[in-house]
Amino acid sequence: MTDPAALAYDLREALRPLWRRLNAYKSLSPGKISILYHLEQDGPLAATDLAAAVRVTHQAIALAGKDLESLGLVDRAPDPADRRRTLLSLTDEGRARLAAERSSGQEWLRTAIREELDDAERATLAAALPLLRRLDSRDHP
Repeated sequence: MTDPAALAYDLREALRPLWRRLNAYKSLSPGKISILYHLEQDGPLAATDLAAAVRVTHQAIALAGKDLESLGLVDRAPDPADRRRTLLSLTDEGRARLAAERSSGQEWLRTAIREELDDAERATLAAALPLLRRLDSRDHP
């Protein structure tokens, strides 16, 4: 039987260099990309709601939101339902930048999969994807 602790360690160590390699192609931090993603998926959100979705502090969202606003990727506007709150929303430029960030590194990964893995290995990798998604589907701290 495979030891879950050893498997968790090995999986993390196998994914870490791949994640670093993919992130090397990105121009925004993973946290800022996550903010843009949630705004795209959920529409305008208050910093408190974004902080819960991204699992960071309200202060971190406030700082990242200011940076994203200065880049023209998000807008701020008063919440029409509660004027005390400010909503962040994705701009058209933010939508385009998110698409570019998503595709960055994709060509490297596509080439690596094509050149480094044979058909059987690609099938094994494809079969593992639902398992990896399932690991992230539960709400863990």
